[in-house]
Amino acid sequence: MAKVAFIGLGVMGYPMAGYLKSRGGHDVTVYNRTAAKAEKWAAEHGGSHAATPAAAAEGCDFVFACVGNDDDLRSVTTGPDGAFHGMKKGAIFIDNTTASAEVARELYEAAKAKGCGFLDAPVSGGQAGAENGALTVMVGGDADTFEAARTAIECFAKMVGHMGPAGAGQLTKMVNQICIAGLVQGLSEAIHFAKKADLDVAKVIEVISKGAAQSWQMENRWQTMRDDKFDFGFAVDWMRKDLGICLKTANETGARLPVTALVDQFYAEVQAMGGNRWDTSSLIARLQNAGK
Repeated sequence: MAKVAFIGLGVMGYPMAGYLKSRGGHDVTVYNRTAAKAEKWAAEHGGSHAATPAAAAEGCDFVFACVGNDDDLRSVTTGPDGAFHGMKKGAIFIDNTTASAEVARELYEAAKAKGCGFLDAPVSGGQAGAENGALTVMVGGDADTFEAARTAIECFAKMVGHMGPAGAGQLTKMVNQICIAGLVQGLSEAIHFAKKADLDVAKVIEVISKGAAQSWQMENRWQTMRDDKFDFGFAVDWMRKDLGICLKTANETGARLPVTALVDQFYAEVQAMGGNRWDTSSLIARLQNAGK
């Protein structure tokens, strides 16, 4: 059993922190910007809550965070009440936020200067993966730090991989989001086409999902996409944030992402339709609403 803090109890962080307690048996203290949610988590899971990230991190062996973006991450780490001010020497900060590789490298150096470890460890698997304790975690940082934290990370994961030095976890998550963007657009067009051609979508998916077209998106989203229901996963606003990071990094590295750039603009159209909080499968909505 380790002493653990978890900062950020959104749709991902809330269950992730729960698995650190229930599956890992760790002594968990949580912090959330909305204190009522931290109080609810502590009452539900038998852990404790703190008033600031620094207070949550005090005396902990591992400090996890899952917040919104680079600026949120800086605020809860190096900000006035940030976790880095409360961490003991030798503690490890594990960042599960999807953020930039730049901020990962920045915070790696800041943690190192304080005698602490830092891992950028973004996750994939969505809300369902978090709730089932079955996330995929892509980790950047020092190999020895990764090995020290691996067992704790595995509490909420089905796959944990060390991808390289600081920033490599975030870069791998960018690859993940690039793949998803193209897959969801392709699936949207396929279902839209099938409906227009008066095919039975369920029968089509039953057949093609057993062949080369199969994907997680197809298996888990085809039915809700067919039924125009978009409240089952990762929000469009967050996907656009992630794709923005991908496109910025691609510009810096010289990578060419024409499909990703196009799908990003399609998501902008979904936002204009009022779909900011719809899940990413809502790309089909812009096809079905074209010309209306």
